[in-house]
Amino acid sequence: MSAYGALAASYDGLMAGGAYRRRAAFLERRLKKSPIPVETVLDLACGTGTIACLLAKKGYAVIAADGSGEMLTQAAAKAAGLDRPPLFLQQAMPRLRLAQPADAVVSTLDSLNYLTAERDLRETFRRVRRWLKPGGLFLFDVNTPCKLRRMDGQLYMDETEEAVCVWRTFFSEKKQACTYQVDLFRLREDGAWERDFEEHRERAWEAEELRQYLTEAGFAEFTITGDLSARPPAEDEDRWIVRCVREQDHL
Repeated sequence: MSAYGALAASYDGLMAGGAYRRRAAFLERRLKKSPIPVETVLDLACGTGTIACLLAKKGYAVIAADGSGEMLTQAAAKAAGLDRPPLFLQQAMPRLRLAQPADAVVSTLDSLNYLTAERDLRETFRRVRRWLKPGGLFLFDVNTPCKLRRMDGQLYMDETEEAVCVWRTFFSEKKQACTYQVDLFRLREDGAWERDFEEHRERAWEAEELRQYLTEAGFAEFTITGDLSARPPAEDEDRWIVRCVREQDHL
């Protein structure tokens, strides 16, 4: 089973809808300040498609890519009633390939932390640069190393009337990664509870690593702020917003 294979159907119910709307509103404000006009947006690692659908409702032509078929099934169902639904593609981030470049690329909710190997992050940045128009904006967020280290040994629980999700987290200094062990209990129609287990892993990428790999890939105007903010990040910030621009091609 792929990552989020079992969790996909319950993911949205366990997430706060208001958090999605605030994040989409923040993205839209930044897209309006892009160096080039934005009509087409790629939502990289779109998950269940909430952000992609919110951007589509704002009038953007959205391409939404994710490596999980289960998550994309949820996304497609969510988008079915839209006048201009996103185009959904099942693609892993390091294998991104589009028919034509986008005006902007966004990636939210720590998707890039799931790239735990340096080669995969570098290749993803190269692919984004390849499929982003010159002068186009690349905007993403990541969980900070501070947050992931702080999660070591913690236990979290999310619940709805039909699902209970228990997260156990462990941080490895050697691998610079946080492992999430997820127990998901779902209520079946017959009244019994069904249990699934998944394991997820996020890499703690340092700001200088991100800057180096983005620069090598051909990005400039690199800035990092606190979450959903234009302010510099605090020392104990949970999430960074990273903004950069694809450099113009040189003749």
